[in-house]
Amino acid sequence: MCWMSKRVQGLPPYVFSVIHEKKAHLQAKGIDVIDLGIGAPDLPTPYFIVEKMIAELAKPKNFTYSPYEGCEEFREAIAAFYEKHYSVQLDPKTEILTLIGSKEGIANIFPALIDKGDTVLIPDPGYPVYRTAAYLAGAECLHLPLDAKNQYRPLFSELSIDTCQNAKMMVLNYPSNPTAATVDLAVFQEAISFAKKYRIAVIHDAAYALVTFGDYAAPSIMQVPGAKDIAVEFGSLSKSFNMTGWRIGYVVGNKDMIRALATIKSNIDSSQFLPIQKAAAAAMLSDFTTVVDNNQVYEERLHTMLSALRTIGIEVEEPQGTFFIWARVPPTYTSTQFTEKLLEEAGVVITPGNAFGPSGEGYFRLSLSVPTVRLKEAAARMKNLERRGG
Repeated sequence: MCWMSKRVQGLPPYVFSVIHEKKAHLQAKGIDVIDLGIGAPDLPTPYFIVEKMIAELAKPKNFTYSPYEGCEEFREAIAAFYEKHYSVQLDPKTEILTLIGSKEGIANIFPALIDKGDTVLIPDPGYPVYRTAAYLAGAECLHLPLDAKNQYRPLFSELSIDTCQNAKMMVLNYPSNPTAATVDLAVFQEAISFAKKYRIAVIHDAAYALVTFGDYAAPSIMQVPGAKDIAVEFGSLSKSFNMTGWRIGYVVGNKDMIRALATIKSNIDSSQFLPIQKAAAAAMLSDFTTVVDNNQVYEERLHTMLSALRTIGIEVEEPQGTFFIWARVPPTYTSTQFTEKLLEEAGVVITPGNAFGPSGEGYFRLSLSVPTVRLKEAAARMKNLERRGG
């Protein structure tokens, strides 16, 4: 007897779980595998955050349930962050909600805002969780076209009138996973204008907003006048402060959308552990020097891998954000063929582009979230594979 629901049976395997299985199989054979597939920061959580966590653990009052919306300190810290970094004013009580990581919040916003049969515009290529969340909510998932020639900015003009009129929700993600594309505020202005015209809720995933290079600073969609009328923005401390396992994030923006999400969450979770929230508040109120230091490490790694890729004939533009490289696979290979070859013959894990949607075919994603010495070893293995005629 199968105890899985038809909904669960219909879910494709999570791509990173499949990659992990292949990696484990090779490791069991004694092969040294370098994993550049998953975007999990290898850098440590800044110690001032750990110290704050330790201090909060010494307070018995923190071992109670958190308020469903999250503790006041964390929500006020997010409001202060948006005021300082974006000159955006937010009401901590109604326009900010604590999340158990942004992934959880993104998954729950779908059933909070849409009904079975509703149409959702999902970026293609895009983070797989968007499609999964739409599927679990019973929504019809339509691709929001993104094109390399247009720097992976939304091509609203390519959407049919019927699609625009039927869509109830749209997901954006900049800086982008997987393409590492970045945008200026004008792109968000166009998106808000488009969404208001067709009354489409906008969900912006800004998990990588603070992982940027050079002089580039990622804008917030909340900086667009009137954005709070129709949009929410998700943020995470996983990438910027290396707090992946802490599971802490937030959503800001339209108070009605946030209230709907809070209603869903109050029925299925009790928010995050209070000491984690208070440590995260300290992070958001810091001077962000640790974020700058992290980005310098990623930028150095980026140049190492760009040089290695170009040496073997893979041309790629230098991204301004995220710790990903998005590049075309060599001629004659599909995305899957190239990633499997690299894993089996060089012991290097990368992610096939088609895992992120149909438009990802012909590309691969490479993560910079491993120690620099391992990244250099991966680059050497790729070069050796090319010399062998691979």
